Amino acid sequence: RFPSLGAATAADGVIIATPTPLHADHALDAEAAGLPMLIEKPVAQTLSQADRLTGLQQPVLIGHHRRHHPAAQALCTKLPEIGTPITATLIWAMKKPDTYFQDNWRSADGSPVMINLVHDLDLLAYWFGPIAEIHALGGPILRATARIEAGAIAIRHASGTATTISFADTSPSPWGFEAGTGENPNIGTTGQDMLWITGTEGALSFPSLTLWHGTDWSTPAQATTPVRMNGKAPLDAQLDHFLDVIAGRSAPLCTLADGRAALAAALEIETQLSRRAA
Repeated sequence: RFPSLGAATAADGVIIATPTPLHADHALDAEAAGLPMLIEKPVAQTLSQADRLTGLQQPVLIGHHRRHHPAAQALCTKLPEIGTPITATLIWAMKKPDTYFQDNWRSADGSPVMINLVHDLDLLAYWFGPIAEIHALGGPILRATARIEAGAIAIRHASGTATTISFADTSPSPWGFEAGTGENPNIGTTGQDMLWITGTEGALSFPSLTLWHGTDWSTPAQATTPVRMNGKAPLDAQLDHFLDVIAGRSAPLCTLADGRAALAAALEIETQLSRRAA
């Protein structure tokens, strides 16, 4: 627990980036101290832990920082240009080095679902609305462990949009949010799109934000040259937003309910994959 968070503390807010199982306890400490909080993703380890935070009076921002990426924000404004979103196809495939799993907690529990895909799940819900249904199929296990490494996920959003995710942490591919956007200096940048969206009036690919328009299959769709997105690094933008939340100038872009929803989706995927692998 926090060593001392009393009413006399000089802090304006607190960032909770402790191990995930401690998030709920530390959030309740911050609430007792009257401090707004930024809780790193995932919001908690379990839904019961997340539900302990229901009813917090202090402002809560969940650290799904990719919502703050300039390309993610721009996609929100571009989506209406393709009409009603029909489908979206997302790929996250990276080959994590063996050292990533050696002599640490990931050797027993390093599934990319909770570590990586939870970000993508949050973004898909941010863009297309709440997730209503999930079906997951596991891929091959190559590291001779029980750890989830790859799979395919089908999602139906409450809006009707159908999205799919293909993922693997065993493939050196050019496709993934980090590779496409260059947001993480520890992951090689390829600049390749990793999300393709179809709509009733066109299509979009991300993160290039290439826009396609056409009529029907009798003529080829035409692409609009993408515009390069500039802006702050998403972690910096998230901190600036947190300051606005603390000051009461803005409502949290990613709420406690949003964080719980992403956690619920990730846990459901892990449950399905583990059950089918047994």
